[in-house]
Amino acid sequence: MESTNHTAVSEFLLLGLTDDPALESFIFSLFLSMYLVTILGNLFIILAVSSDPLLPTTMYFFLSNLSFTDICISTTTIPKMLANIQAQDQSISYIGCLTQNSFVLDFGGLENCLLAVMAYDRYVAICHPLRYMVIMNPCLCVLLILLSLLISIVHSLLHTLKELRLSFCTALEIPHFFCELSQFIKLACSDALINNILIYICTGAISTSGIIFSYVHIVSSVLRFPSSEGKHKAFSTCGSHLSVVSLFYGTDFGVYINSAMTYSPRNTVVASVMYSVLPQMLNPFIYSLRNRDMKEALSKLLSRITFLV
Repeated sequence: MESTNHTAVSEFLLLGLTDDPALESFIFSLFLSMYLVTILGNLFIILAVSSDPLLPTTMYFFLSNLSFTDICISTTTIPKMLANIQAQDQSISYIGCLTQNSFVLDFGGLENCLLAVMAYDRYVAICHPLRYMVIMNPCLCVLLILLSLLISIVHSLLHTLKELRLSFCTALEIPHFFCELSQFIKLACSDALINNILIYICTGAISTSGIIFSYVHIVSSVLRFPSSEGKHKAFSTCGSHLSVVSLFYGTDFGVYINSAMTYSPRNTVVASVMYSVLPQMLNPFIYSLRNRDMKEALSKLLSRITFLV
């Protein structure tokens, strides 16, 4: 098949989760509800952390940044999907697809970096508790956030620049509800070997190395604690973060396993919902349900809102 240069490509088609019109209204309602829960849940976390002076620790500072990132990730993908269903139009422009893909990579990379930074924060809290406030000072925290942002932007820019060099054939249907990177690359007629290598390097070694490094040191330090009560207390401080990490990377890993074992595009896109939608919606519940301080901060915030209303 003769390839067409990417400059001639005007639009792609996002096939979404189903081709059954009878299910579209249900999917629209489901994803709208999930989006609203994601926005409200993460917004409550941000407001609770910023309004409660009893939550000054760096963990909550990083948590509020994670919540903001979750809002951005969901806003990058779900509204376009809802608009397409409402308009009965599956198209997305070439520029729009690249832009959406770039923002997904940017905010997804930022979430990876923030989870690694939060793992380092837990490492310092457990392994160097007496020096925690000295090491995790405000300047370092802001620097870590800026560094995470820089890494995510470079990561996104690197992938986007490589995508601009791809050429496409006549089949421009993306079996997904947003312009997902791997599905976008599969449509290319030109050689995409470097693009695929970048995906495995960035999503593999780079994204998880910081978390693995921190938790290896955490586990090795905790196992040397003399009492079982001390070990339990130390591990409990990591409980929420471990749950979020397991949810984010577990669903992501599950998608790649599913893609390797099945040839069904529909199964792949349904599995992709598990890492692109669910973690962002469930993160606020994980941190609020497992953390007594966060529960109290949210209760105070809700009381203030109720009083104002």
